[in-house]
Amino acid sequence: QVQLVESGGGLVQAGGSLRLSCAASGRTFSSYAMGWFRQAPGKEREFVVGINWSGSNTDYADSVKGRFTISRDNAKNTVYLQMNSLKPEDTAVYYCAAGRGWGPIVKTTEYEYDYWGRGTQVTISS
Repeated sequence: QVQLVESGGGLVQAGGSLRLSCAASGRTFSSYAMGWFRQAPGKEREFVVGINWSGSNTDYADSVKGRFTISRDNAKNTVYLQMNSLKPEDTAVYYCAAGRGWGPIVKTTEYEYDYWGRGTQVTISS
């Protein structure tokens, strides 16, 4: 069982930055691929970025490439999402997810993830 707790959300102006964190419980964090998803009001949850268990591979949604950066610290059981050049369309609840599995593959769909956090609200004002 893995419990995930997101933090770092908030309200910022367009062009600003935020850094989200996701702290995971358990001693097997390094055996999980991690990902960030988001859900805007009235829309389906969508993939934002994923990272494999070691941090060697990442995959980004086209909408955030060049602006967002995912990283992980397996010693701290934490994954981070640095978000720069934020836009109003980035407004959403951001969810952290963990999916079992070693290897180079980055998980990009909801169905590949086994555990989810409760989310943190990110609001970007224009």
